[in-house]
Amino acid sequence: MADGSDTTPTAEQTVAGQTPNGLVAGIQSFAAGHGGAKAVIEYVGKRGARIVLVGEDGVWADQFAESTDVARLACAKAGVAVENEWERELMDQMRPSNDLWQSMSRRVLAR
Repeated sequence: MADGSDTTPTAEQTVAGQTPNGLVAGIQSFAAGHGGAKAVIEYVGKRGARIVLVGEDGVWADQFAESTDVARLACAKAGVAVENEWERELMDQMRPSNDLWQSMSRRVLAR
């Protein structure tokens, strides 16, 4: 294979060009359904980046991007503010669902 013949987009090419439309649409949809949202982006190694979205109503969800740069660009395009770290106010705003509490209790009891 000659130099430059690999057509697999890299994270730099994706950031310079487009973020995945599904990612931006998913973030926008979550924010619209929960009265707005804030995001915290976490690096997760080779997998890329996890975007944790916290709605104004306390509901939270996550999305995955191929890199932190792509995640930041997707949040910017979706109009969602990115927090630099987990602040106490943001964590206090999160309201875990009953399903999450039940799954967490099963993990503790299973040990």
